[in-house]
Amino acid sequence: MSTLKQTLVEYSTVVSKPKGTSNTANLRSMFPGSPINKGELTDAERLDFYQNFLDLSNVDSDQLHAIGGYYGVPNYSMNYVENGMPVMTDVQTGGGGLPATPYSPNPSSPGPGSTSAADQPEFTGDTKDPATVSNFGTGLGGLVEPTTTAKNIATQTIGSYVSGRSYQGSDGVS
Repeated sequence: MSTLKQTLVEYSTVVSKPKGTSNTANLRSMFPGSPINKGELTDAERLDFYQNFLDLSNVDSDQLHAIGGYYGVPNYSMNYVENGMPVMTDVQTGGGGLPATPYSPNPSSPGPGSTSAADQPEFTGDTKDPATVSNFGTGLGGLVEPTTTAKNIATQTIGSYVSGRSYQGSDGVS
């Protein structure tokens, strides 16, 4: 998370220099009707707007349902917790478009002349036990349940984001 104040709509300090300087007085005279110049848009107002926009619990998805869902999914919610994340041990595997494991797609070919996943046979090759895979980096690992991570990600607010992590504690240490 950056500790430096970022310019949103209010300049904190204007430094005059020969090139690359914004002339705030000229901008105000050219655009007197701008919401920024009228004081309607402020840094605090913008931060509140963005947080409300990102707060998935405030999203009304009725409009998405009215137009047939989001990307063709009729019961899609912008709040990922409401979408019913899978419990990885309950994920059905096999052929016919199902994944090979809860953690990997089915790599089997559907056969000559077909491009349909529904024609895929069950994958009978060897797959790695996910518990034995050690990938580069830090974190909770690939076996953490989506129900855990989605709930933690959904509770974040502007100013609480942690650089390099999904959320506080997702590195498995802090």
